[in-house]
Amino acid sequence: MSDVLDDDEVDRRLPDDWDRDGDEIVRVYPFDDYLDGVTFATRVAEVADEEFHHPELIVRYDEVEVRLTSHEAGGVTDADLRLADQFDAER
Repeated sequence: MSDVLDDDEVDRRLPDDWDRDGDEIVRVYPFDDYLDGVTFATRVAEVADEEFHHPELIVRYDEVEVRLTSHEAGGVTDADLRLADQFDAER
């Protein structure tokens, strides 16, 4: 299990367009239409499943919200930041 990163480390390493929300990191990806967002959410889910680290995904009409945390560790870990970068690459 990865160790929880302290606030300064998370803030320093947080990718562009991601925010902190308590013990999670969050990004909302905008899309022109619903199916583009669904396609993105599917790609993100495949990446997450390969890493066995599953985010919360909220699909709305024109956006997909992604929330990452390491529940077993109780906060943000290296795994969350690594996945955030991978998800950004899928966009």
